[in-house]
Amino acid sequence: MIASDFISSIGNTPLLSLEKLSSIAGSEILGKAEFMNPGGSVKDRAALFMIEEAESQGLLKKGDLIVEGTAGNTGIALALIGNIKGYRTKFVVSDTNSKEKMDTMRGMGAEVVVVPFFPWPDPRNYQKIAKRLAEEEGGYFINQFDNLSNFNAHYKTTGPEIWKQTGGQVTSFVCSIGSGGTYAGVTKYLQALNPKIRFGFVDPHGSGMHSYFTTGTAASSEGDTISEGIGQGRVTANVEPSVKPHFSSVLDDALIVGMAQTIVKMEGLFLGGSAAANVCGAYLAAKAFGPNQKIVTILCDSGQKYVSKIFNPDFLKKNGLGDAPTGSKLFEALDRLASQLPKL
Repeated sequence: MIASDFISSIGNTPLLSLEKLSSIAGSEILGKAEFMNPGGSVKDRAALFMIEEAESQGLLKKGDLIVEGTAGNTGIALALIGNIKGYRTKFVVSDTNSKEKMDTMRGMGAEVVVVPFFPWPDPRNYQKIAKRLAEEEGGYFINQFDNLSNFNAHYKTTGPEIWKQTGGQVTSFVCSIGSGGTYAGVTKYLQALNPKIRFGFVDPHGSGMHSYFTTGTAASSEGDTISEGIGQGRVTANVEPSVKPHFSSVLDDALIVGMAQTIVKMEGLFLGGSAAANVCGAYLAAKAFGPNQKIVTILCDSGQKYVSKIFNPDFLKKNGLGDAPTGSKLFEALDRLASQLPKL
C-alpha cells in the first residue's frame, strides 16, 4: 500500500510480541509500537485529531498559528502536520526536557520557547505560558491536556487496533499517563467490548495519578523524576473518562532507566522513558493478574530522543542513577514491587 502523505500513515502501528520478557513474566506481553508513527510517537494520533477537530469548527485556517505547551512529542507531531496543512507552530517547553526534542522541533520549522520548570498551580507553568502566548499573538491554543479530541483519537483508533490485532483476546492493558488521552481512550474502548479486561497504571514519582486512582484526590507523590511526558499532577479533562485501574503503582527512576537499558539488549527495542515505564507496568501486571495473560502496553516513542539523558552515563551518574538495576537485578526489584500489589 502506498500512503499518500504523512497524515495517512498515522496509526495502524504493529503490535510487537516481547518474547523474552514474556517468558520471564509468565504471560504474553505485547507492545503497541507507537514509535513507528511517522512523527515517531503516540502523539501523532492526538495531534491529528485535535487539528482536524479545530478545522471542522472553523477555529483554524491556513496560515494560522498553533501554540502548545509540550514535552516535545506533541510539538513534533503538530509541527509536521502543521507544515502539511499550512499552519505556523510555536511551542513552550520546560528546560527539563531533552535537547534532542527541542532541536527536532526547531528543525521542523517551529518556534520553541524554553522556560524553567514550574508545576501546574504556578502561573509560570509552561502550559499556562503557552495559553497566554496564544492569546497575545492571536494563535490557537491546542491544549492537549483538556482537549477531548486527544481522548477521541485513542478511543477511535488505538483501542480498536489493539482489539483487532489481538483478535479480541487481550486480557489486560497497562499504561502511564501524560495528558491522559491514551490511557483513558484505550481503557474506555476495551472495557465497553469486554468488561472482564483488567487495567494497570504506572507512573513515576511526582505524579498525582496514583493518588487519584487510589484515594480519589490527585496529590503528588514525594520525589521528582527524569521521565518526560508522563507524571501528571492534576486530573485533566482527558483523564476524567479513564476506567479505574485494577492496580496502580509508582516507579522509581532507577527502574525506568534499568528497563530502558535492559529491553534494548533483550528485545532490540530502543525505547524512551515513558515506554520503558510502560514495559515495567506490563511486567507488574503479569505478576498481579497471574500467569497466561495477554497484556498490551504502549511503546510511546524511541530512545533516540533521550540519548543525552537516560542513555548518557554522565547524566545518569549526576542524577544518582549510574547503578540502575539491569537484567536479573531489574526483575528482582520489580518482583519486590509486585509483591506489594494486590493479587487480582
